[in-house]
Order: sequence, then C-alpha cells, then structure tokens
Amino acid sequence: MSFLETDHLMKFFDRFCALDHASLHVEKGSVYGLVGPNGAGKSTIIKHLTGVYKPDDGTVTLDGEPVYENPAAKARMMYIPDNLYYFQQASTRDMMKFYQGIYPNFSTERYEKLKDIFSNIKEKQNIRRLSKGMQKQVAFWLAVCTNPDVLILDEPIDGLDPVMRKQVWNILLDDVAMRGTTVLISSHNLRELEDVCDHVGIMHKGKVLMEHSLSDLQGNISKIQIVFEHDLPEFSEQLPILHTTSVGRIHTLIMQCSAKTAEEMLSEYHPLLMDPLPLTLEEIFIYELGGNDYAVKELFLD
Repeated sequence: MSFLETDHLMKFFDRFCALDHASLHVEKGSVYGLVGPNGAGKSTIIKHLTGVYKPDDGTVTLDGEPVYENPAAKARMMYIPDNLYYFQQASTRDMMKFYQGIYPNFSTERYEKLKDIFSNIKEKQNIRRLSKGMQKQVAFWLAVCTNPDVLILDEPIDGLDPVMRKQVWNILLDDVAMRGTTVLISSHNLRELEDVCDHVGIMHKGKVLMEHSLSDLQGNISKIQIVFEHDLPEFSEQLPILHTTSVGRIHTLIMQCSAKTAEEMLSEYHPLLMDPLPLTLEEIFIYELGGNDYAVKELFLD
C-alpha cells in the first residue's frame, strides 16, 4: 500500500461521472506530478485526498488510514488551492495565529525565519489587498510552517515571479530531502514539473491513465540525432522506432529503449554522426501514449 492513495475512486455530480475508478499511488517522500487538461478530474481527486469530498465508491487513505472524517489524517496534510481563500479582514499574522491553533506542528520559529524570504509581505496588511502573486507567497509561507507530512499544491506557482518561484521550490525540495515531506503537485503544464517531480501520473476524463517514475520514463525512451553518408537507410522492423523526423541529412529518431541500446542498434548502420538528445517530459508522454489515445496525445502538442 502506498503512503497516500486512492483505490477505484468514484464520484458523481448528478449524472456526471467526475472520477471513474481513479487509482492513484503516492509514495512517502516523493514529489508526484499530477497532470491533465482542465476537466480531467485533478481538482476533484485532490478534494478527496484532502477529505473535502466523500467518495461515492472506492477508498482514499493516508498511511493506511481513511482520510474522510478523520481529523488526525487531515492534520498531517496541507493544501494550497489554485483559488486561495482568506478571512475578510485577515492579515498574514492573523492567519498565522489561526493556523497555529489548527495545526499541531505549526512552527512560529520557522515563520519568523522565513520573513527574510517573504520580505515584501507586510505582516499586518490585509491579505485581500495584496496582488495574486503576493497572496500565493503568503499561502506558501504559512503552509511550510505547518510542517506537514503531505503538501498538496494545485497549480502552485501561477502568479509568482521567476526569483520567488526558485525560492519556493528550494524550500519545498529541502523539506522533501530533510523531513521526508510528500508533495503532490497538480498541473496541466508538464514543463513546470519535469525539474522537480520524481513520479508523474496523467489524468483524463476522470481516470488515472498511467503512473511512472521519472527515471523509468527517461530510461524507456530515447531521442537520437543521426547523420548518414547517403539517404536514411531502411531500418529493420525489429528496431523500436516510434517516430522519425528529418531536416536535410539530419534525422531525429524517437526509440522505445535506452539511449545506450539505441546507439548499439543504430551503430550497425554505420552512421557518420550519432548523438543522444535529452527528451522533455512532454515529449516522453506524447510518444509513450502513441496512438492509444489521440485526444490525450494532442494535449501535449503545441
């Protein structure tokens, strides 16, 4: 059993099936990227993970315990939604005191230390008068001070400038390394996730279509740029080539194998030049999906 998971989760809103036997598995201390288009079910599954929604069928567990109507489980989690909410007249310091009363592991010492990072936030200013980016900074500041076992983020860095994005990711990844914090990040932007996630899952139409570790994905597919003296040779059908593009004499092959294996196979055709290239997470998903689900494949094509 995974540290945080859903098992065949079902959710209906009237006759609309928002989650269709959605099974998701997040290991302890991992950074899990949950990817999918708008309407895929990401926010709905998150509201089950955080105990907001009651499952119509299936289970949601944290460390083997059900999450719904379980205050002890919820106290171990922190959730930063895309649409932030603060009390009408609350300042950052007001919300700090509120969080302090709810979360048993809230650290006022850490709150004070992080003032230097979030130095552009005036503690006593009404949060609702801050910009969206500054409100998101307040959310991160307060969230990490709860010292959660699980941190769940929905479109986490929208509105943050590049410097603050880097600061926030540094804080989160340091918590993963030092405290073993488990982080789940929901996004429809694969490029945003590839530098921070070690596991990725993709959702579409209420289902979790696939889950992989990033190392497995990167080890199972490769991109090779290759040049031959003459035209592109006729490759054996045994070569696991998924896609080929050519610009003049320069050919780019996507192959379903490691780069080392690809180079060994292609060397038999005596290329003049052969060079493995890095694949983006976006490209990996496109070619992993292949023709199995064209609608999902199109999500990641520019």
